[in-house]
Amino acid sequence: MTSRSETAASTPALDFWGIVLGVFSLGNFANAIWMLASPASWYENLPAGVPDFGPLNEHFVRDIGAIYLMIAVGLAVAALQPRWRVPACSSVAAYMILHALVHVLDTMRGLVGPEHWMIDLPGVYIPAILLTFITWKVAQR
Repeated sequence: MTSRSETAASTPALDFWGIVLGVFSLGNFANAIWMLASPASWYENLPAGVPDFGPLNEHFVRDIGAIYLMIAVGLAVAALQPRWRVPACSSVAAYMILHALVHVLDTMRGLVGPEHWMIDLPGVYIPAILLTFITWKVAQR
């Protein structure tokens, strides 16, 4: 027989954090599908200056699209299953932080111009900061 708290912990819950994580999941899902379905379109049209980092490699864009699809799945699970929030958010935040650090390194070493500090802010740095904050908050619960 399962207790009420065990049943509550295992049932899907769209509380505040579930909604926030669901929104992040949808954003990553949309990005992943775009990368997988049309890597050249993603490369040319994402407002992040992707061509500044080098020539298009469709295979590589799809590889990264697969990562973003897994991120979307992890965040969807975290949105619906509170008991999975800390491990899922930790994994996603770790990727986002490492991704941001790669951008910092590439900008600091001059691979791209200093304008990339602002170009990368909304799509790289802010998501890393937000997912780290969200991970911290869900771990407190």
